[in-house]
Amino acid sequence: MTEEIQNSGPLLALRKLLGDIESDRSLWSIDRVRDRIDVLDRFDAYDLDALFGQAAPGEGEAALFRRAIELRDALETRNSRLYDNIRNAIRRGDGRNALMLWASRIESEAPLRADAKQHRDGDSYNYLDEVVSGVLRFAAPAEARAELTPEMVAYQPTPVRHIFELIRRTRLIAQDVLVDLGSGLGGVPLLVAACTQARAVGIEIEPSYVDSARQCAQELNLDNASFVAQDAREADLSSGTIFYLYTPFRGEVLRVVLNRLRARAEASTREIRVCTFGPCTPIVGSQSWLVHEPAESGHISIFRSQK
Repeated sequence: MTEEIQNSGPLLALRKLLGDIESDRSLWSIDRVRDRIDVLDRFDAYDLDALFGQAAPGEGEAALFRRAIELRDALETRNSRLYDNIRNAIRRGDGRNALMLWASRIESEAPLRADAKQHRDGDSYNYLDEVVSGVLRFAAPAEARAELTPEMVAYQPTPVRHIFELIRRTRLIAQDVLVDLGSGLGGVPLLVAACTQARAVGIEIEPSYVDSARQCAQELNLDNASFVAQDAREADLSSGTIFYLYTPFRGEVLRVVLNRLRARAEASTREIRVCTFGPCTPIVGSQSWLVHEPAESGHISIFRSQK
């Protein structure tokens, strides 16, 4: 038996957690997804399957771990049903109502624990990322094939709450084409395609990421989302009206891409917008051909081209 099992502290905490779950029947309400995610995070503190396997049959600890596993699995099933409902809504073309409604509900739901505030603050990921991950269900990408140069930044997804901020503030219409430069697994283009009538294009140098993004778009019937496996310095940018960068590259690579965006703006009969998140924002903001939109409360910066 492991030292953790022998330690009564974790066992007492687990018993209390199970008691709290079983006494709160409202936790099973479809609206309590945020609290279920919080509880599942607390279950992660225990390696329940391993502990159950190590406990002697017939001992009280084995029954405790079995009970915890059953509750954990039931909570995961409850959330999976919600994710299935949202996926089906996206397939029907009702993604905006389904996704934005649940985003609003989850953000306004009172957290089960006071320390759950950490999921809302800063640039970390939160409950919305968990929900959207369950909805999009990206296939695990194959082994990376692209060789990144020192000025290319390893992929990190934009937190979902910032993607919804981007969608809200840009007010995309059917005539818009949002181009995500360094789209990774495609979270930004996929959510834009699901929540708006605009077209969304992801440009990503890693082919395995593009394959996963395309598969997700196909499964969700998102015909207005497409993905290109190409270096942003060489990709066709001519259709884009809005460009998004979550600091996918820096240095000379970023300079070349910004020059290409400037050329795109100069050739266009309408202004283009460049939206940023992360460390690339001050560099983009220093471009003389861009004007920063009045700041709102949020993390996304939006710049408009000027002649």
